Amino acid sequence: MGKVFSRTSGINIELIDKIIKQALSEDKVSKDITTKLLFPEDKIVKAVIIAKERGIIAGLDVVKRAFFLLDKNTKFKKLTHDGRVVKKGEKVALIVGSIKKILYGERTALNFLMRLSGIATMTRKFVEIVHPYKVKILDTRKTTPGIRILEKYAVRVGGGSNHRMDLSDGVLIKDNHLKNIRYQESNIKNLIKRIRKKIPKDVDIEIEVGNIKEFKMVLQAKPDIIMLDNMSIKEIKKAVSIRNRISKTTQLEVSGGINLKNVRTFASTGIERISIGQLTHSSPSIDFSLELF
Repeated sequence: MGKVFSRTSGINIELIDKIIKQALSEDKVSKDITTKLLFPEDKIVKAVIIAKERGIIAGLDVVKRAFFLLDKNTKFKKLTHDGRVVKKGEKVALIVGSIKKILYGERTALNFLMRLSGIATMTRKFVEIVHPYKVKILDTRKTTPGIRILEKYAVRVGGGSNHRMDLSDGVLIKDNHLKNIRYQESNIKNLIKRIRKKIPKDVDIEIEVGNIKEFKMVLQAKPDIIMLDNMSIKEIKKAVSIRNRISKTTQLEVSGGINLKNVRTFASTGIERISIGQLTHSSPSIDFSLELF
């Protein structure tokens, strides 16, 4: 699938093809009445994909793959690369191939490009705002069903980092888990000890807390990460101060209510991680068009 995908982790080409084929099937590309009636099978044309607004591009290899799956003879040339800023009116790819196959895949291919570029663009905005601080911008599992692997790829293109890819990717003990566990310091310590015996050494243990009382109890057990969920700036600063005195090996993550206006304030508290659902659940798409010539 090209350089971009080969240098990133978590990319399964067979899964990508399955996602693209499902999208093409959803659009019933083989039953495109209009295109079938208007053009002969052997008509070859050139096309260009153009950015209709400024943004960070992501997903060019997905677009290339979509056209390849429709016709292996389609020629696709990238004029830029994922992660680059593209301007309104900029040409990002050239395509040469059957007019039928290009028109069959046009909307599906552009939908992927628009969605992934939107996520990369939003992620880059967050990353740039917190640049002065040593903090990671992370996504969540609030992704579109079926295309998580692509959306999390787009986060990486934008300069962010991935939280868990799925439920098997790290231990994250949240409020619904803890509701059935007696929330006492000794119990949390024993819980973490039991878990550590059953997982590889490189797997992190993260625990979610909602107030300073819970934080103090969990910190004594020294998990790898403590998530400060929907806590105020004042509480977060207090948690950082306590952590710095007791366990500098435990990283602190904030989550809940983070946006472009307040992310810098959260980053300045001394935490190491900020997880933001907005990156994948509500980033606006970046518009692109495909034009024949």
